[in-house]
Amino acid sequence: MMTNQASETLEAPKTPAWGHERPTAMLVLADGTVISGQGCGIEGTAEAEVCFNTAITGYQEILTDPSYAGQIVTFTFPHIGNTGANDEDLETYYTQSKSRVVGAVFKAPITQPSNYRSNNHFNDWLKLQGIIAISGIDTRALTALIREKGMANAVICHNADGKFDIEALKKQAAKWHGLEDLDLAKEVTSSQEANWDQVQWDWKNGYQTLSEPLFHVVVIDYGIKRNILRLLAGLNCKLTVLPASASTEDVLKHKPDGIFLSNGPGDPAATGKYSVPAIKGLLETDIPLFGICLGHQMLALALGAKTSKMHQGHHGANHPVKDHTTGKVEIVSMNHGFAVDGKSLPKGVEETHTSLFDDTNCGLTVTGKPIFSVQHHPEASPGPQDSHYLFRRFVNLMRTKKGMEALTE
Repeated sequence: MMTNQASETLEAPKTPAWGHERPTAMLVLADGTVISGQGCGIEGTAEAEVCFNTAITGYQEILTDPSYAGQIVTFTFPHIGNTGANDEDLETYYTQSKSRVVGAVFKAPITQPSNYRSNNHFNDWLKLQGIIAISGIDTRALTALIREKGMANAVICHNADGKFDIEALKKQAAKWHGLEDLDLAKEVTSSQEANWDQVQWDWKNGYQTLSEPLFHVVVIDYGIKRNILRLLAGLNCKLTVLPASASTEDVLKHKPDGIFLSNGPGDPAATGKYSVPAIKGLLETDIPLFGICLGHQMLALALGAKTSKMHQGHHGANHPVKDHTTGKVEIVSMNHGFAVDGKSLPKGVEETHTSLFDDTNCGLTVTGKPIFSVQHHPEASPGPQDSHYLFRRFVNLMRTKKGMEALTE
């Protein structure tokens, strides 16, 4: 049920007129809209921004993506949880991070799992992950609301006894500051230097490990996804992962063949206060550099461009993007609420990719230097693999420096 009318009722009715169960969860938006449904996951109350994701698969990967820290994800696909949960389809690299996705919104109730890889009921998994969720609502109406009015600040509340102080929740939602000016990378980044050698999942053997590295890549972790690391390792890259606060000197002391700037959550301008100076130092070298998502935004800021908050953001696995360097259109996975202003790119920085949904910037390269980045997620977890070539493009920059033959993109 969705309403934006003021109400003095502090306890949900036991037998609503529409004949549904007594609500045990509420999603209250900052404009006063109240959405009621059935609670899932842990009980509790939390503030966050509400977005929607259009992917039809990969809900585990989505809910463990550190880029969703500070957000409530509305799934437009109606059936979530029917393949259960497992211990492999996870994207959080730093498992001890202080911040993560806050909540989830589903159309249909969570069903019993039906998949040979499942080893846990999805609702039990939500509890293990500390996620508050609500089901049984009209997610199409909520998605339309976000498209019209933008991503809303909200409070999600799950209380099994069905008692809610609606007016207090409205005030809490209206008071929350939102994601602008919020640095969340520092909360999801790894706490110390670490190495990574796991490669992609294999149908017969699961995850394998890198045996013969050819290159050494230093990764600055703003909230990196595991599949990015796996794809780089699968291309013979030994990986050293550093915290988001790493300085130019911290990176260069490892004498890397390449540098990678990772995805992550929050406002890029806030994270840039400490990360941009470090990146500027790295740009003075001739070391190949590749950035994804927040890493793309960090690179853009370091080059002198600007970023801004988006109206509804891009979240899903079906976004068309054009690579202007090849003329090809690819379907990609996206997850971002801020974007680089393509018109603010300075001289010597070229726009390489754009969204065919709204023409927003999705990639850049520095003229005459082995530096490029993209806004979308070429690691595709979940999503199509059209953009896997970008990892080979990065490796080819390192191969060229070593006088090696390039891989086919």
